[in-house]
Amino acid sequence: MSIQVIEETAFNLLKLAATILPPDVKEALRRAYETETSEMGKAQLEAILENVRVAEERQLPICQDTGVISFYVRIGSDFPIRKGIYEALVRATKRATKEVPLRPNAVDPIQERNTGDNTGRHIPYVHWEIFDGDYMELIAFPKGVGSENMCKLAMLSPAHRLKGLKKFVIDTILEAGGKPCPPVIVGVAFGGGLDIAAELAKRTLLRPLDRPNPVPELAKLEEELLKAINETGIGPMGLGGRWTALRVHVDYACRHPGGYPVAVAIQCWAARRAAARINADGSVEYLTHKVG
Repeated sequence: MSIQVIEETAFNLLKLAATILPPDVKEALRRAYETETSEMGKAQLEAILENVRVAEERQLPICQDTGVISFYVRIGSDFPIRKGIYEALVRATKRATKEVPLRPNAVDPIQERNTGDNTGRHIPYVHWEIFDGDYMELIAFPKGVGSENMCKLAMLSPAHRLKGLKKFVIDTILEAGGKPCPPVIVGVAFGGGLDIAAELAKRTLLRPLDRPNPVPELAKLEEELLKAINETGIGPMGLGGRWTALRVHVDYACRHPGGYPVAVAIQCWAARRAAARINADGSVEYLTHKVG
């Protein structure tokens, strides 16, 4: 087992994420196309599916905006490597930028200069987690700015509770309109604090679209929100239709009695993510894509 395995896996994940949508996302888009009732909406979904097909066939990025790159890293307490992981992810990002290729999207806001390789201060951003085990899970998550710009965070009054949450989510979607390239995936989280709600909302976007929420109350809330969002009629690419969102994913944390933070993370139809498990012996299992 060597650090090169981690670097190579991270590179492969970035390439997979940028060029091939996970099967659950492709299936959700196909199902939306088959059931869309608007002619304009159906035409947009047809174009999206063709875009996905061509990108996969030619191994080219699905979208010209290849996003801000972040990684989710879960390391087992008995995993043999700890040192040098972040540096390996940086090297993988630089290589992917050049070879996939990915559009350079890292701009230093002080210097107002593009770094040219998708790396820089806190970029790629890495979410770390340690668990009991002897393997490592790695997720590459390049998220485009069109949907990122439409994300919202609010500190609501505890008096409004779920009613206030639902209104905030729908208002956020209505304000976003077609800007985040619908049909979108919507991540919602409430409770905790400002940072906790935002972190949980974005993390829900990693959940496969065909995996139901294991918490019955949250599963019910997800269905209610999805129904309400799709009743807005915004439709594919904002041009009208049945499918404004493919899924809504919800999570929560316990809150302070005096606070009710709510975060809404919006992901465009190009829900790019790729995951792998790296075992202690150096073998790699790709979890979201077929490799080899």
